Amino acid sequence: MKTSKIRHYLFQYGMILLGSVIYAFGFQYFLYPNNITSGGVVGTAMIINQLADLPVGLMTIVINVPLFAIAWRHFGPGFLISSLVGMGLSSALVDVFALFSIPVTDDPMLAAVIGGSIKGLGLGLVYFVGATTGGIDIVIKLLRQKFSTINFGTMMLMLDAVIIGAYALILGRYESAMYSLIAMYVSTKMIDLALYGVDNACLCYIISEKSGELSRDIVSGKLHRGVTLLEGTGAYSGNHRDVIMCVVTRPQIGELKRLVKSVDERAFFIVTNAKNVFGNGFESISEVK
Repeated sequence: MKTSKIRHYLFQYGMILLGSVIYAFGFQYFLYPNNITSGGVVGTAMIINQLADLPVGLMTIVINVPLFAIAWRHFGPGFLISSLVGMGLSSALVDVFALFSIPVTDDPMLAAVIGGSIKGLGLGLVYFVGATTGGIDIVIKLLRQKFSTINFGTMMLMLDAVIIGAYALILGRYESAMYSLIAMYVSTKMIDLALYGVDNACLCYIISEKSGELSRDIVSGKLHRGVTLLEGTGAYSGNHRDVIMCVVTRPQIGELKRLVKSVDERAFFIVTNAKNVFGNGFESISEVK
């Protein structure tokens, strides 16, 4: 048990360190030199930096202190300790990287896309192990206790938009604010990629009069995939029909299409992306960190 816990903590804080390094690199060498704010507490720190010439990393820590003090009672020590480490490392590394001037690009579009990607990857690694870098995540968790009908992503977008709007109005940098929105979008996509991975599987629904034959071919044919039969009723016709549900890998989609076509050209075939699939033939749930 002790060895398992030690490995868990080593993995968790190792990922926080790696994520913080990546995040700070993307911010300091791409976003900050091109006046692209990142919203949230860091965006607020950037505004203060431009007005008072105070270090961004230091101001991020100063703003986060009262937030962590308020949140201590709400989320427990485990979450806050890991988030404090994430906040401290990312903030300190931002200021450390600021000591080494590396001119990467002065193209704001490149900076927004590449910097947003790097920053999002770093944050995604930190979020992956259940930590945060403080700031806006804590604010959102607190607000959602009163406004539970607004989802996490929507509230984050709203608060970030307010910070970026303030950045544009106070400093008069409207073009930078537009590039900041691009960076925010790219960063969000990279966070999702780090958290959920690439869409490597597809969830398929097949509605056919020949569901029995199709099911047998999917299970015992070249695909060798499991099938679940759902009971379906046509709202207009009132007819009862089995609905085939199965999960296949992306390369198998073409083969499944040809199979459905060969058996029933009138079948109704729906394909959607599956972010994570656990079980026989896919990743084992026991291997999830």
